[in-house]
Amino acid sequence: MIDYRHAFIIIVIMGLVTLATRIVPVLIFGRGEKVPDYIMYLGRTVPYTAMGLLIVYCLRDISFTSAPHAIPEIIAMAVVIGSYLWKRNSILSVVVGTVLYMFLVQVVF
Repeated sequence: MIDYRHAFIIIVIMGLVTLATRIVPVLIFGRGEKVPDYIMYLGRTVPYTAMGLLIVYCLRDISFTSAPHAIPEIIAMAVVIGSYLWKRNSILSVVVGTVLYMFLVQVVF
């Protein structure tokens, strides 16, 4: 079991790591300098790549041959896509899709 000291040390370390990820770019690029083109390219492409990887990771263990035949996943994906196209709000779409998926898996199927 983790005691309070270990938990406190873990929280402090994670806080420092989070702070470092915010400070390091400012230290590297400065406040007034132009950001290099390859960093701008990564800023445009990495979010889509990360979302693609998350989708593949989430859907990798779906079985179409055994019950419930991926029905909850398909419904949740359709709702996420539809709500995003309707409202253009990523966070809302993810929250709605997650809540719906949890409802489908735990209550319906």
